[in-house]
Amino acid sequence: MKKVALSFALIFSITQFNHVNGCTNFLITKGATVGGTPMITYAADSHTLYGELYYWPSANYKAGTMVDVYEWDTGKFMGKIPQVPHTYQVVGNMNEHQLAIGETTYGGRKELATQAGAIVDYGSLIYMTLQRAKSAREAITVMAEMVRSFGYSSSGESFSIADKEEVWILEMIGKGEGQKGAVWVAMKIPDGYISGHANQARITQFPLDKPNECLYAPDVISFAREKGWFNGKESEFSFSDTYAPVTFGGARFCDARVWAGFNKVNKQMGQYENYALGQITYDKNKYATNRLPLWIKPDSRLNVEDVMGLMRDHYEGTALDMTKDPGAGPYEVPYRWRPMTWKVDSVSYVHERAISTQQTGFSFVAQCRPALPDPIGGILWFGLDDAYSSCYMPVYCGISEVPNSVKVGNGDFLTWSETSAFWIFNTVANMCYLRYNDMIKDVQKLQSRKEKGFISSIGAVDQKALNFWNKGDKANAIKCLTAYTVNEVETTVKDWKELSHYLLIKYKDGNVMKEKDGKFERNEFGKLPEQPLHPAYPDSWYRMIIEKNKEHFKAAEE
Repeated sequence: MKKVALSFALIFSITQFNHVNGCTNFLITKGATVGGTPMITYAADSHTLYGELYYWPSANYKAGTMVDVYEWDTGKFMGKIPQVPHTYQVVGNMNEHQLAIGETTYGGRKELATQAGAIVDYGSLIYMTLQRAKSAREAITVMAEMVRSFGYSSSGESFSIADKEEVWILEMIGKGEGQKGAVWVAMKIPDGYISGHANQARITQFPLDKPNECLYAPDVISFAREKGWFNGKESEFSFSDTYAPVTFGGARFCDARVWAGFNKVNKQMGQYENYALGQITYDKNKYATNRLPLWIKPDSRLNVEDVMGLMRDHYEGTALDMTKDPGAGPYEVPYRWRPMTWKVDSVSYVHERAISTQQTGFSFVAQCRPALPDPIGGILWFGLDDAYSSCYMPVYCGISEVPNSVKVGNGDFLTWSETSAFWIFNTVANMCYLRYNDMIKDVQKLQSRKEKGFISSIGAVDQKALNFWNKGDKANAIKCLTAYTVNEVETTVKDWKELSHYLLIKYKDGNVMKEKDGKFERNEFGKLPEQPLHPAYPDSWYRMIIEKNKEHFKAAEE
């Protein structure tokens, strides 16, 4: 990996627009999958987000009922808005109709980041919409109406929205002080294609007269004209270049993650490597001319394991490979503690921001399966903490009970819980950071076994629940789905807890304990352990140690 020195101009350009380097989404259309099942992914990345599985049962409300709105990021009370007569059940980021929504924050123009009196933030917008909409198109309408009526209190956001048939990307930014609401544009991903976003606005030019493919706020262009940010023809208008222009940081820290995912499934992505490195070219309108396409066609159809794989990446095998520079240490650790930008002798440098990152609260792959009844068809493959060392566990959208280990309130970010899935997965991840290239192999063995087991067992669970459903016994169908979800989640958490014990025994104190036939070896008398291995550091690491002070480390000749 190359460390790039940033010029003053580049540093200046980064500061003009907000870039919040958390969260990564991929959007997979029906025709791009093996089984014709639309999917979206979401890594909820934050240094203060506790991973848990949200749950709202369906409910009916009397006329005049109000709902309290709390800002998702902070817990701040924002105000009240009218409740709808009926809300749908929501499990995590998927509702009972197989509608799923994810997001990434791109920030955008700083002058649009605040709106006095606005009630709805991006998190509330997601979870209230899931309670109120059945389809992706309806979700877009609901989201637009909520921010129009109650104001939008967040900065720029990209949303992934999927249902059983369509996948959409919606990009929104508030109108700033003095005006209520937001401007936005939403585009349907063409069937057979995939898209992605990672904290950089992605929609540029868009069709103005194709409502089946593109929806947008009526004033999305006129608002920009009023502000003096655009004066060209409507057909030339670019949402991203106007409201959140791509900068070095937007390319290197953000779009590079999308490029990494695209690179896994399409052999033509090498042509965008320079862009991923932050090397941007601009036209006379200051629009970036070499940026990543909004969507691509994968070389072959993707299954759910492929999509899970998109969320596990540190740029391995590319010019940004985080395992190959000195920062990785002797154990090739593909993580860098914050801050991401740093200085040496007054020159600024950067670390990479990868898809898989230490500060993930939770991540998921939402799979919408149109061939099945909604409560059976929707699966939220749910993982806690760092996606690379976590496990995607199957959670049916029709369940009536949340497993205790992922239930809201079982511990929090500052409160340890022995039964919390987040803390157990977090423990394993943090152990791996110490001796990464050895420990992660042990984690991946269990990860692969568990996820392959889930995928192979899902069909039988589907059929069992479907048999009840087709007989009109919906209660037992839901009971079947709930029992399976609870059992698999709790069993997996137990397995990960045992994995943490195994890793501690095997690698404690820099040793590597010997194993045989799946057990740790003892000496010939059966009481003490066999003498452990003491693997040397790699030769490259030894050379780095002596590079500037060879004489200090040199052993005396005897």
